[in-house]
Amino acid sequence: MLKTLERYQKCSYGSLEVNHLDKDIEQSSYREYLKLKAKYESLQRYQRQLLGDNLGPLNINDLEHIEHQLETSLKHIRSTRVMLDQLSDLQSKEKLMLDANKALESKLEEIYAANHIQQSWVGGSGEHSNNYAPHHAQSQAFFQPLDCNSTLQIGYSEPVSSSQMTAATDVQNVNGIVPGWML
Repeated sequence: MLKTLERYQKCSYGSLEVNHLDKDIEQSSYREYLKLKAKYESLQRYQRQLLGDNLGPLNINDLEHIEHQLETSLKHIRSTRVMLDQLSDLQSKEKLMLDANKALESKLEEIYAANHIQQSWVGGSGEHSNNYAPHHAQSQAFFQPLDCNSTLQIGYSEPVSSSQMTAATDVQNVNGIVPGWML
């Protein structure tokens, strides 16, 4: 029976407490809403004043305060713009320097390649450097010179004498240039 009475009190009076809590939450939410609404309206009014609207009710101190804030904002905007301009200038200089660096690297590689080729043809201190591997004695054993006429005779039946061959080589040595037909 005692349990039944406790349940009755909870059901009858408990709903009043829940309703009372709901009303408190609702009232606090409404007060917070009113505060936020007043703050929003104040900020809107201030924004209009910064834009130059609705300045009539302001006194001199308020106007000076707004002027000071506008000057501070303009200084900040100008300094930001200057920094952005400097940043873009530095980025363009960086790009130019990277391009110049790439050009210098390619020139340096060309110089290294040219020096490497020169060193392969001409060795240092009078020695001849040969980049090719020397022939092994075993490969020389398989090499047998062919005994054939070293002159090429196309459509010509007379054999070429050795004096004619030396005359042709003398012409090469005098000029230092081999004619194209002799190559």
